[in-house]
Amino acid sequence: MIDYATYMNTLDNQIKKYMPQENTPLYDALAKPKDLFRIPLREAEELQFKCIKQAFIHNYNNNQFYHRFCKEQAVTPDDLRTNQDLTKIPLIPDKFFKDYPPGKDFAVWLANIYTGELPHITIKQKNPSFDDVIKAFNEAGVIVSYSSGTGGRYTFIPRNTQSFLNAEYALAKTLVGMAYPLWKYDSYGYLLMPHPKKNFIFAGKALEIYFDAVKNVNVAIDREVTTELVQMTMGNVPGLKSKIVRYFSYRQQKKMVDNIIAWLEERDKAKDTITLLGAPYILYAVMEKLKQEGKSYNFGDRGGVATGGGWKGLRNITSTEFRTEINKVLGISDKFVFDVYSMVEGNGWMIHCPEGHYLHVPYSYYKALVLDKEFKPAGYDEWGRFAFLDGISTSHPSFVITGDQVKLHEHCPVCDRPGPVLEPEVQRAKGEDLRGCAEEVRRMLSSDVGQ
Repeated sequence: MIDYATYMNTLDNQIKKYMPQENTPLYDALAKPKDLFRIPLREAEELQFKCIKQAFIHNYNNNQFYHRFCKEQAVTPDDLRTNQDLTKIPLIPDKFFKDYPPGKDFAVWLANIYTGELPHITIKQKNPSFDDVIKAFNEAGVIVSYSSGTGGRYTFIPRNTQSFLNAEYALAKTLVGMAYPLWKYDSYGYLLMPHPKKNFIFAGKALEIYFDAVKNVNVAIDREVTTELVQMTMGNVPGLKSKIVRYFSYRQQKKMVDNIIAWLEERDKAKDTITLLGAPYILYAVMEKLKQEGKSYNFGDRGGVATGGGWKGLRNITSTEFRTEINKVLGISDKFVFDVYSMVEGNGWMIHCPEGHYLHVPYSYYKALVLDKEFKPAGYDEWGRFAFLDGISTSHPSFVITGDQVKLHEHCPVCDRPGPVLEPEVQRAKGEDLRGCAEEVRRMLSSDVGQ
């Protein structure tokens, strides 16, 4: 069997263009360590401090609104002398990134969020839609990705190309590293999300790296999915047009499921190595159809699954139950079934470990925090509001208070990886919208005329 260092070096050679620039704190924290989840704590603490402090300095000096916000909080880079001082960094509520206007004012709003000098952007329409603005920014090299909640408001985040590439690299290294020794380039993948080269839904867009990491990749939703289409299929837009769109989304879901089953049949017969990445709802629909048809497979250690966004849908199901279903229907061992927790505002990817399926935090460049009711840092083993400090982003201040409730442990209760972990089941705080890219896809696909 290939050793871990060679395995990860092979990945790096395959995805070189996504790696951070050398001789930077981010390179030292993200690219240099072979295993992001086995860095000695003292070493990781130093890496984390340098990386996050550098990101804070950059945003403090190059983002006017965040600079003013820090001044109001009386915090400057000089206040950060040790790793413990990182908790002084002013945190932005995630609702801030939902407070946008329509039309050309939306472009101005994005420009004000963006850190650094914005390239020249041309918007041709007099009254542009969100999608028009997003495409104009993308053409200028600024990638605006989004997610949305059940309340109908999107979260929009602009990233420069380097930040987005680095976020993708972090995701690939997280997934491939935790799935050792499953990954190999000459294998087959199925992306259970909208095509990342045609869309800007964050969890799908961040998986564009999948096409460089795996030789043969199919896509479940190979079409453009606009913000307007998402609103219509989620039932947030009334009228006949909306109902027609939802009807055809429902019809396309059935075809999509059949295509995935045909792919599984072919890969099973050829004894290929496979991975399925994306929205859990799509894989659940596939498995339900297979059970109805009395079919199952035995991919064993030739198969892996990674889902994102948690499970919300037609019925409640835990991640443990989901892994059991995958094992029964696809024959994939639960050691190669992972859930990934992330959000569009940040670039950290927390992933289940194979042993205990706790969510491991990439602690060399990303600091996870739990806040109490007063929004002050709480201790380990307490439930509270999740917040984070992200060392990757150079295009927006990624120091955020989320709407999620989590419990943070100092170490995993099951495996021997030294870093902090979250409880496997993340909850939404009371009064917060259900959100996430996987939920967005689920609602889009499961909508019917009668809903």
